[in-house]
Amino acid sequence: MNRKAWLVAIMVLCLSFPALAQKITVSGTVTDKTGEPLIGASVLAKGTQQGTATDFDGNYRIDVDANATLVFSYVGYDTQNVAVNGRTTIDVVLSENSVMLNEVVAIGYGTVKKSDATGAVSAIKPSEVQAGLSTSAQDLLVGRSPGVVVTTAGGQPEGKANIQIRGGASLSASNEPLIVIDGVPMDTKGTLGSSNPLSLVNPESIESMTILKDASATAIFGSRASNGVIIITTKKGSSGAPTVNFAANMYINTPRNYMDMMSASQFRNFIINEYGEGSSQANALGNTSTDWQKEVLRTTVSSDYNLSVGGTYRALPYRVSVSYTNNNGIVETTKMDRATFGLNLSPKFFNGLLLCCIPKFSLRFRKD
Repeated sequence: MNRKAWLVAIMVLCLSFPALAQKITVSGTVTDKTGEPLIGASVLAKGTQQGTATDFDGNYRIDVDANATLVFSYVGYDTQNVAVNGRTTIDVVLSENSVMLNEVVAIGYGTVKKSDATGAVSAIKPSEVQAGLSTSAQDLLVGRSPGVVVTTAGGQPEGKANIQIRGGASLSASNEPLIVIDGVPMDTKGTLGSSNPLSLVNPESIESMTILKDASATAIFGSRASNGVIIITTKKGSSGAPTVNFAANMYINTPRNYMDMMSASQFRNFIINEYGEGSSQANALGNTSTDWQKEVLRTTVSSDYNLSVGGTYRALPYRVSVSYTNNNGIVETTKMDRATFGLNLSPKFFNGLLLCCIPKFSLRFRKD
């Protein structure tokens, strides 16, 4: 064999070495930053068609070359490339991709972007409207959403407000929206202990309020939602060390203005000029001069105290809250004393497939 033949044989052997690379089995778990397994995450050997997907517990198993590079990807998370370097166990934590996750709103027949549903859905966060200045959840709705008109009925602190979403729909039936608190529909007519279910919720305990205005709400809650839906979500426990929050507020309530009306002397002169001084109407007026607006209305001082503790105990998120509200109305003899105790537990079972939530318990009493 001449020199050229030897050179060709050596080159063929060198080119065949990569094909003889060692195959190893790589396994591991793919999770997010909170430790939750990502089901169905894609694991692919870079530059090849060889790949697999994670199982129910986020585990995967793949046979690749010892010097291969694995590509981990999942919808809504950043793709991550990891070199094997002969390792047989590789655990990966993927980070959320805030650019890919567009905020969406769930409606009765699908999901739409929040930017496309602003006319039909409104979200109100008490943290953005100073919840501490409100003693009832209905106060958070005043002037906060287009098409939602809140008219306070009477001057009682716990009085029920007339709420209409996009105007009235019936002349004889009720035009009140459906109120849902933590997934529980409230009966606006027969709530035991109060004529106003919105007064049972402390504004400091509200995480968010969502107002559904269009007809898609009926696909979720039925015919009761024909006048719109107000969905209230209360705060729940957060992960991490216990967090203690305390808030104290004081209010001064005073009549903003008085109606311009006749005085007692002006009213007497009007009756005398109309019916004559000797008439029975003029004789029944008497000589007393009383301004009933100033006698009925008053300036009061009210207070509100809220204490909450939230955190995680052995992977169990919890939140305990205690609040007391003393709201003295500007109308004489009107007053609301409300004490609320809340316990919220959000345990997860079967790897997060079963979520159990213990809602708040409220104790409310009134002093006349």
